[in-house]
Amino acid sequence: MGARLRLGPVLRHAGETTATVWVETDAPCRVTVAAGERTAEAATFTVHGHHYAVCDVAGLAPGTAAPYRVSLDGEQVWPEPAAGRPPSLLRTLDPAAPPRIVFGSCRTPAGHGPQEVRRFGVDMLRAYALRLAGHRARADGGAGADAGTSTSTEEPTLLLLTGDQVYADELQPPMVEFLRERRGGHPAAAPEAPSAGAPEAPPAGGSAARPPGEVVSFAEYAELYRQAWSDPDIRWLLSTVPTLMLFDDHDVRDDWNTSGAWRREMAARPWWRPRVTAGLGAYWVYQHLGNLSPAERAADPVHQAVTAAAGPDAARGAPELAAAGSADSGGRALDAFAWRAHTEPASYRWSHRHDVGRTRVLMVDTRCGREVDDDARRSMLGARGAAWLDEQLTGDVDHLVLASTIPFLLPSGVHHLEAWNEAVCAGAWGRRARGPAERLRQALDLEHWAAFQRSFGEVAAAVLEMAAGRRGAPPASVLLLGGDVHFSYLARAQAQAPDPAAAASPTRIAQLVCSPIRNPLSPTLRRMMRPASWRAMGWACRLAARAAGVRRPALKWRLDDGLWFDNTLATLVLDGRTAEVLWEHAPDADHAVRELARHRITD
Repeated sequence: MGARLRLGPVLRHAGETTATVWVETDAPCRVTVAAGERTAEAATFTVHGHHYAVCDVAGLAPGTAAPYRVSLDGEQVWPEPAAGRPPSLLRTLDPAAPPRIVFGSCRTPAGHGPQEVRRFGVDMLRAYALRLAGHRARADGGAGADAGTSTSTEEPTLLLLTGDQVYADELQPPMVEFLRERRGGHPAAAPEAPSAGAPEAPPAGGSAARPPGEVVSFAEYAELYRQAWSDPDIRWLLSTVPTLMLFDDHDVRDDWNTSGAWRREMAARPWWRPRVTAGLGAYWVYQHLGNLSPAERAADPVHQAVTAAAGPDAARGAPELAAAGSADSGGRALDAFAWRAHTEPASYRWSHRHDVGRTRVLMVDTRCGREVDDDARRSMLGARGAAWLDEQLTGDVDHLVLASTIPFLLPSGVHHLEAWNEAVCAGAWGRRARGPAERLRQALDLEHWAAFQRSFGEVAAAVLEMAAGRRGAPPASVLLLGGDVHFSYLARAQAQAPDPAAAASPTRIAQLVCSPIRNPLSPTLRRMMRPASWRAMGWACRLAARAAGVRRPALKWRLDDGLWFDNTLATLVLDGRTAEVLWEHAPDADHAVRELARHRITD
């Protein structure tokens, strides 16, 4: 039997005339993607015994959708026979059409039976997939679009998954069972030898030193992604909607890069180096690689190193490349990059830009690029990341969408609490207060934009300069997308101090938060979070921040709607100079379970 798909296809970067398809296979092979007369081929590259390919189909017409097929060594493997879903489509951008951007964050993969729905609620990404499949089936009678058919106005232009696509430290039963089997019957054990690409020897203290209930190796991360993206409806959705991704902490580990103290604590754990190396390497392969345009990927030094490591025989899909171990030069190249990205955050830029007509979408890394070793000089983006973002924050567009995994504008009370905490951790209230403040920071996850006041101020100033027309013609809107916090809301902002140019500006500044897709807060945590939106809480935390020497922010904002704690998916529609956003919420768990019971015929 020939090679088979292990995961995918996933439709990733889309341009006006190109579309990128990512796949993982179970053996080395040549991958062909065909849409009508347009085809693209690529040999797989191998990392730690796993095989991947990225195919760029070029020469497509702008604003069209075409059914496509995937073949491995000439044998068609997608679409699957009798899949019961509309064909997967290659989609290109239409610069004249209103962008329709679907976004959300924080999705726990779990089943869809009564027990899972009671625990995690309805999976809003799967619900969206079912609705889109139904819409397409009704639109074309189930026959699919012909190559070159124009896209529907109801079709999403982009899907933005803004963090926590996987939970590497909050595992579901199938992943726990996988670890148990892989580690010889105990989820903390790791009897297999480290891969040839591992940057160091196994953890001191033996295999039991590895944390139970958490992934550590590349193979474990690979299985985590497989389980997250293998649901048939999710798999179909990812195969047919151009998708851009960003990582947040759980894609690597909870509270990742919160502070210098956190990094030092983690560095002391014997399993941390292989863990962060595998996490960043897996993120590059599964999420980041597909964010890049064909030209960006060709210029990417990591892509060059990993694919060159396969050697000239990769062009022929040589079966001997299936061997890992000492031949795993692709794994060694990826591991070396990942460890350097962790120890030298400025060595690689994870942020990326996408232009859709007169809309600019910036996907901004707010995790790996952080500089946190010195509490007095913290930076959310690092010098390189901050310079890149500042270059992108210019006008002469209708809309600028700045997506980061964490909200830029939090509810007022939380914002000022985090700003106060950062100042105290840096010594504003004396040396003795620093330790308790650090413990509070880690306990309450006080590590959003507000906890990086220097970075917050720089971005806020640039946004206000855009609105005032000092960076080109002001856009109609600056829309700040965020997730992470497990509640959703809309906040509107404006300049704190009077500015005649800004006051006359047409630019509207708004924070749009959509979280979670599927991972709701417990009732207790919801009750704890609701006071964050109270005005009295905002005033009290503002006074504390002022007492710690925190400057008044350049922006002022208010919650316009929310807080919503349901599982949620949002859609942003940008038509000319207008912008509209719709949040769609899951029904409560009990109602959803009743609906499941109503339609169940057999167990």
